[in-house]
Amino acid sequence: MRTSLILKRSLLMALLAIGLSACGGGSDDLDKYINGVKQRPGGRIDPLPEITPYETFNYIADRQGIRSPFRPDTPQASGGGNGPRPDVERSREYLESFPLDTLGMVGTLHINETMYGLVQTSDGLIHRVIPGNYMGQNDGRITLISESEIGLVEIISDGIGGYIERDAAVGLSD
Repeated sequence: MRTSLILKRSLLMALLAIGLSACGGGSDDLDKYINGVKQRPGGRIDPLPEITPYETFNYIADRQGIRSPFRPDTPQASGGGNGPRPDVERSREYLESFPLDTLGMVGTLHINETMYGLVQTSDGLIHRVIPGNYMGQNDGRITLISESEIGLVEIISDGIGGYIERDAAVGLSD
């Protein structure tokens, strides 16, 4: 037992010595290259371009007779238009708690004369939907269910206080 331990240690020391001997030397070509680079004459660096000072613009709309860029100039941009608006009084459906890109259509189901779309959520549950149901986080109302996709109309902010309608779809997953 004692001799095998001594044998293992001496074998380990021999392997370590061989491994370390491979790390040294052999850098003659690298030293030559470095010395050659150091022998080259240095290049000339172009001067920095002259920086022109920034001209400030003192914006006073009343004096110059121009419209303020910080105020909307159209009635629909001020959020007071007659465009679509989310119904804040409507109670939310379960599928509206998921982003639309995490929902997947997995098929359709025909019961009597009604075609249902089957939607799988990210937690693995499958839900039945029909036109008129809502899903997605942008007030997406289902308008169409076909064999290959579920069509929706979403109401999204236009960024200036109003809302616009946007078509979206959830395609059949593979």
